[in-house]
Amino acid sequence: MRHAMKLFGGAGLVTIGLMVGTGTAQTGTGTPVRYAMDVGTTTGFTAANPMAMMRGGGGNAVSHELTLRLGSSQAPTGGAPQADHFMPAGANLGASVPLVTPRPSTGSSAPGQFQRPKGRLLLYWGCGAHAPAGQPVVIDFAKVAAGQMPPGLFSASVPVETGPTQANSRTFGMWPNSDARNNSRRLDGNSSLLGDHRIAGNYSPEIKFALNQDFLAPLHANAADAPAGGTALSWQPVGEATGYYAWAIGGQDMGQGGGDVIWWTSAGAKEFGGGFGDWLAPATVQRLIGQKLVMPPSQTSCTIPAEVKQPGQMMMTFLTAYGPEANFAYPPRPRDPKIAWHPDWTARVRYRSTTTLMAGMPGMEAMGAMGGDEGNRGNEDRDRQKPKPCKPSIGGMLGGMLGKKNC
Repeated sequence: MRHAMKLFGGAGLVTIGLMVGTGTAQTGTGTPVRYAMDVGTTTGFTAANPMAMMRGGGGNAVSHELTLRLGSSQAPTGGAPQADHFMPAGANLGASVPLVTPRPSTGSSAPGQFQRPKGRLLLYWGCGAHAPAGQPVVIDFAKVAAGQMPPGLFSASVPVETGPTQANSRTFGMWPNSDARNNSRRLDGNSSLLGDHRIAGNYSPEIKFALNQDFLAPLHANAADAPAGGTALSWQPVGEATGYYAWAIGGQDMGQGGGDVIWWTSAGAKEFGGGFGDWLAPATVQRLIGQKLVMPPSQTSCTIPAEVKQPGQMMMTFLTAYGPEANFAYPPRPRDPKIAWHPDWTARVRYRSTTTLMAGMPGMEAMGAMGGDEGNRGNEDRDRQKPKPCKPSIGGMLGGMLGKKNC
C-alpha cells in the first residue's frame, strides 16, 4: 500500500507527506491491456489568461483537459513502442494523437542547501458559519520535515483510482507528451469527444468504442462575504454531476516566511488528501456522499467558516463536480457472474468539471460580464502553438516548503 499526501490545484498535484489510499478499476481477472481517458472541463483562474483577467477580460474562459493512458502487459512487436488514439473530427486534434512512452530521466542536478521549513498548516473542515470545537488541527512544518506526522490525520476513505501507469505496466504510453507532433494540438472550449474512438499500436490489440457523453458543462461559482464573517460559496449546478467537493487554501505568505497556511475542505469529517482531487467513480462518490465527505448533486452552496478567513491572507478556492464514468471491454462482461471473464482489454472514461476562484472576488462569469472575453480569445491561437508551461500551484508552494522540487 502506497502512502502519500496529495495537494491539488486545478491540474497541479504535489505530494508532500503521507496518505493512505487504494483504488480499484473495473477490470477482469488478469486483464492484459487497460486504457484510461480522464476528461475534464475547467473554468476560473486555471482556465483564463491571467493578464486578460487583470484587464477585466477572460472571465468566461472555458478550457478542456484530456489525459490518455495505455498500459499493457505485452512487449512491443517490431521495435520501439508505438500507439495512437484516433479521434473523432470534433476533437480538433487531427486524425490521431500519439501515445508516447515516457523516457527515463537522464539529467541530474546538484541538490540545493536544505532549509528546514517554518510555519504551520491549520486544517479546517465542514460547511457552516463557524468551525466547530476541535478545529483547527495544527501541523508544524518543521516536525513534518523531520518525519513526525500527527496521528489519525490521514484516512483510506477516499481511494486513489490510478488506473494504468508506467509503474504497473510492462509497456506504457500516454498523451499529452513531448512528441513533436503535439506542438500545434491543443484542446479548446469547442472540442468534442462524441463519436467513435480507436486505439491501435504494437503492444496492444485494437481498442474500439464510441462515446455518447461529451465534456461536462463548465462549472461557474461565486465566493462572497457571509453575514457571520465567513465566505458564502455558491455555484450553478452541472447537469451530469454526481457530487461536489470544495476546498480552499491560503495564507499571508503561504508559509514562505514562517507564517501559517490554512487548508479547508467541505468534507464533513477530518479527511484530507486522497482521491478528492482526482476523477472519482460514481459508486465511490455515492458512498462518500453517504459519509458526508462529498456534497450531493442537489447542493449548490456551502459556507466556509469565519475562522478560515483571516485578515491579510490570500485565499484560493477550488470546486470540483464529479461526473459519470463509461466502461468498455472486449469481450464484454458476461451477464452471468458465474462465468469466468478474461477480457483482452478494458477502457475507462472518467469525467469531471472544476473551477478556481479567489475568495472575496466575483466569480468568473461576473468578471466576464464586466470585461468580456477579448483578452482570452486574443491569446488562444498563440497558446495552441506552444506547449503550456508548468502552472504554479498552491500545492507546489507547499511542496517547496518541505524541500521538494517544484516546477
